[in-house]
Amino acid sequence: MSDVRARLSTLWIVVMFTMLYADVLSFLNAGFLRGLMAGHAEGVPVTPLLLVGSAVMVEIPIVMVVLSRVLKPAVTRRVTLVAVPLTAAFIIGGGSAKPHYLLLAAVEVVCLAVILRQAWRMDTSPVVSRPVG
Repeated sequence: MSDVRARLSTLWIVVMFTMLYADVLSFLNAGFLRGLMAGHAEGVPVTPLLLVGSAVMVEIPIVMVVLSRVLKPAVTRRVTLVAVPLTAAFIIGGGSAKPHYLLLAAVEVVCLAVILRQAWRMDTSPVVSRPVG
């Protein structure tokens, strides 16, 4: 497995855990929890559709951990070029203006930028096997 694939997978793990930790820290805010108990998250109604959409968006980094390691480089590049902007839009659009969230979102966006750069620069040429002997 190439170093690029391992780096991509590792960076997706960082994004995934940072997204999770941002949510965990938000749950420590009493006002946020009261809002959730009342059925809204910072003024947005919490509906089943919102929860499914959020689950799909959070699943992207989780799936990319594996896909970065198992897909062929050319496919990895194409999938990454779709996954990064979707994840960034979710982080930026679905986020909060709370200081802890802004810090963690910045880390996530920097990691996503590095993922994008690594995928873009990844060698996608087919591996040519050499005859043995």
